[in-house]
Amino acid sequence: MTVASSVRPAGARNWRTRLMGNAAFRVESLFVLTVLIIVMAVLSPYFLSVSNFLNILLATSVIGVLAIGATFVISSAGIDLSIGSVLALSGVVGCQLIAAFDLPWPIGVAACLAAGAAAGFVNGFLITRGAIPPFIVTLGMLGVARGFGLVLTNGLPIYGLPDPIVYLGQGRPLGVPTPVLVLAAAAIVAHIVLMHTRFGLYTQVIGDSEVAARAMGVRVERQKVLIYTLSGALAGLAGLLFAARVNAGDPTAGLNYELTAITATIIGGTNLFGGRGSIVGTIIGALIMGVLQNGLNLLAVPSFYQQMAIGAVLVLAVWLDRVNRSEGRQS
Repeated sequence: MTVASSVRPAGARNWRTRLMGNAAFRVESLFVLTVLIIVMAVLSPYFLSVSNFLNILLATSVIGVLAIGATFVISSAGIDLSIGSVLALSGVVGCQLIAAFDLPWPIGVAACLAAGAAAGFVNGFLITRGAIPPFIVTLGMLGVARGFGLVLTNGLPIYGLPDPIVYLGQGRPLGVPTPVLVLAAAAIVAHIVLMHTRFGLYTQVIGDSEVAARAMGVRVERQKVLIYTLSGALAGLAGLLFAARVNAGDPTAGLNYELTAITATIIGGTNLFGGRGSIVGTIIGALIMGVLQNGLNLLAVPSFYQQMAIGAVLVLAVWLDRVNRSEGRQS
């Protein structure tokens, strides 16, 4: 047995124990969600209704899928600012293949996922091979993906999707919106991957310490490419859900969604500086953002004030994360 092979399993066990202890979602997040629901229920008589709760879940589904991808990226000490634009591009690509080229709808579904994964792969490749900071690469992809989507459609939405695609966005099996079921399935799989597989362990170890990851034998560059590819694929899934919901491939879809998704991820307990992630917390964070936006809509608050609220919540979440980390180090 070589030295590397003997160190790697032991190191993996030690890091898994450490990260499992840090990965639980913040109890404060659940408290904030509860308080927010109570406040909105008091302010609006329409908030506490089954139909409104289903609307919240439906609106949260797309953001939730994006936030799951952001959880993996941020856990690895990265950032992906392109997910909103990749959402739009993926929806456009899939819908154009179906509507303009009359291809079967399963090909359109696969194209949405493939387009998102391809954009994520490019992000990861440039970050690792080009040694360019993730902020710069994904900011550039934000503009490239959005612009490419506008070029493909001349700035106009693509209509005329087949019934199976529309059902994916508008169907309600057993009264539950289909996108909510997709989000639930994606969250379960992502939680298992992040918390109970080597891929999830290595993702968080890289975020905590790249030096330790390399000492464990992790191929850091390869892992980062896979992480960004996964984030892109989930953005493609979100693009598919969005297009199916509105029955159109819209190149302007997903504006500012990256901000909301990242905010939801950090509120849920994922460390902005890497090393800790929680899918359960991310879903709670997405619900917080969904309840906040829904409540503000019911109260007829203008959309630009809503953007101010989301930005303020993001800054507050990062500040609380820093406070929690400082208290943890002191203890």
